[in-house]
Amino acid sequence: MSETAVSFAPTEQMTMVQQMARDFAEKEIRPHVMKYDESQEFPKEIFTKMAELGFLGITFPEEYGGAGLSALEAAVIIEEIARVDPSTALGVAAHNGLCTNHIFSFANDELKKKYLPDLCSGKKLGGWGLTEPFSGSDAGGMRTVAVKEGNEWVINGSKNFITHGSVGETFVVLAVTDKTKNKSISAFIVEKGILGFSVGRKENKLGMRSSDTCSLIFDNVRISADNLIGNEGEGFKQALVVLDGGRISIGALSVGLAQGALDASIKYAKERHQFGKSISEFQGIQFKIADMAMEIEAARLLVRKAAWMKTNGEDINLAAAQAKYFASEVATRAANEAVQIHGGYGFIKDFPVEKFYRDVKLLTIGEGTSEVQKIVIARNLLK
Repeated sequence: MSETAVSFAPTEQMTMVQQMARDFAEKEIRPHVMKYDESQEFPKEIFTKMAELGFLGITFPEEYGGAGLSALEAAVIIEEIARVDPSTALGVAAHNGLCTNHIFSFANDELKKKYLPDLCSGKKLGGWGLTEPFSGSDAGGMRTVAVKEGNEWVINGSKNFITHGSVGETFVVLAVTDKTKNKSISAFIVEKGILGFSVGRKENKLGMRSSDTCSLIFDNVRISADNLIGNEGEGFKQALVVLDGGRISIGALSVGLAQGALDASIKYAKERHQFGKSISEFQGIQFKIADMAMEIEAARLLVRKAAWMKTNGEDINLAAAQAKYFASEVATRAANEAVQIHGGYGFIKDFPVEKFYRDVKLLTIGEGTSEVQKIVIARNLLK
């Protein structure tokens, strides 16, 4: 990390952004959380309202319709939304951090001007296609291919577990463009509605159920050669950079979920009485709450350190992996303890910790598993 002095005091703008996100989450999201979870319906109305606040173009310049905020403020927004509904926060994180950020970071000016305004304004939602049925952590096993034919690329293959798969309209798709032993991957922008591009199965998930997750199918999909992002063969390197930023977002989401679980646990512990007194007076409960609070604060600091480094243009590969790994594991422990504190009531849908418990597991898997994060951390330390 840079030797530049870091202040832990939030700026006036960060405080304002945090309060705006918190107020929105409480007023516009909380009343509808379980309705969308039960129906597995994507909350279009909520995303429309978030777009009006700039939440779908958080860190992108105003010239593209973005809010022009920092990575730190993006982390705060995602954390506050996740305190109430991790599913909605996941959509915000994926739209900003994956598809939109990939185009902003690596596309030429012409593609940026064509696609970013609709994405930043929320007129169109974005999806990012890396994972496939046979390649998850091992992106080198990718089977989707793109073949150059004149002024077009022809894409064949499929993608799996794609956030906004059925509701998204603009996708960044990774495909193999060199099938020799030097196998290389390139990135392309593909729009919904083009011939041969279809949506496959919608996943019936344990958690994050209102976050739209589908497979994508490419059957001789022809796109303009101009829709190549950057240079041919650079897609995998681009994806690694995009994932670094995405891991900060998932870290922030993890902190938010954990904080929501802690908030619910404190409230319940004060209200629930056993043996003639509030269970918050029992040392066993107090120790759980103390451990949760301490770990959440440590995770928050790791996430904000990584976000601060990203804002200042520093290499975030190590910091993002540490933040994502630690925060997602902390969130998992917090959700588990929250259910334990609630006892039997933690197992029913009348209390929010049941949903936190289901939602949290994705956070140790998506954007690189905990095991992958440990590999990234170790490589940084041992190189």
